Amino acid sequence: MMKQLLIGLVLLGLVNTTFAEERMTFRSELNQVRYQSLIKELRCPKCQNQNLADSNSGISVDLRQQVHNMIESGKTDQEIVDYMVARYGTFVLYRPQNTPATFLLWYGPFILLLGGVVLFVAVLMKNRGRGSK
Repeated sequence: MMKQLLIGLVLLGLVNTTFAEERMTFRSELNQVRYQSLIKELRCPKCQNQNLADSNSGISVDLRQQVHNMIESGKTDQEIVDYMVARYGTFVLYRPQNTPATFLLWYGPFILLLGGVVLFVAVLMKNRGRGSK
């Protein structure tokens, strides 16, 4: 009896995951490649740090369907990204654009590293000057 219950639960789990998968058809293989690329580059608006491909939230499922529909209707990748940014803001981009607003995000670590190197060299030079006297 216990064995039959266990087998039933395993089969139920398999059926459940099969129905949970999205079944999308594409007119061409290129459209499918574009779709995969876009859902990996667009972030889920609800999730903290997941792209559309990795998230199972309801909005991610809807956005994956929307990306699919836009690709199949002939929209370019840039048009799709522009639509998503207009609708959800720049947060939806996994790699933020290089704008004045994101200057510190892109270049801040390099500026801090350069500042640390300059400070380190200055301290070395100052200590070297003291040692020779």
